[in-house]
Amino acid sequence: MSATRKLPFNLMTVERFIAWCPDGEQWELVDGEARAMAPTRVGHGALQAALGASLFNHLAERRSGCTLVTAPGVIPRVRAAANFRIPDLGVTCAPLAANDTHMPEPVLLVEILSPSNEADTWSNVWTYTTIPSVQEILVLHTREQRAELLRRQPDGGWPTDTTQLVEGDLVLESIGFRTPLAALYRTVPGLA
Repeated sequence: MSATRKLPFNLMTVERFIAWCPDGEQWELVDGEARAMAPTRVGHGALQAALGASLFNHLAERRSGCTLVTAPGVIPRVRAAANFRIPDLGVTCAPLAANDTHMPEPVLLVEILSPSNEADTWSNVWTYTTIPSVQEILVLHTREQRAELLRRQPDGGWPTDTTQLVEGDLVLESIGFRTPLAALYRTVPGLA
């Protein structure tokens, strides 16, 4: 569950949010309101680490020029001045600087779905579809071995439903990545 902090001003802008955001705490900006993000649980963190390591190694081996970032800030196209969302993982092939506050031109965004944040996670997923550079959005479940994938269609639109995967290979076309889904869940307690 997330908490929203009521601020002394009506709606916060992304610029004000970045200046205000407390060090050592994780917040995102949702329609002008700062929303606290709870610490990850063990299953969530294990899944994030497994996928992150696989993606990092894949990108390094390919020397693709793309960069994986954990919990990057992203700014959607719709209501851009009032939204700063935080996916679990993101990949961009655009140049980055160490002090960037958000990820420019993400091509892949990943959310890990925990039961306590399901509504917030899906709200973020649909917001990510407004970012023109995003090609794929992956949602991994923590209670079962299951992935849901949204892939931008050739006409630039998005499918009305996710592609469901419970076994076999997870394929991310945006970065030329393939791995057995079961490999990502090997270290998730209760699912290994």
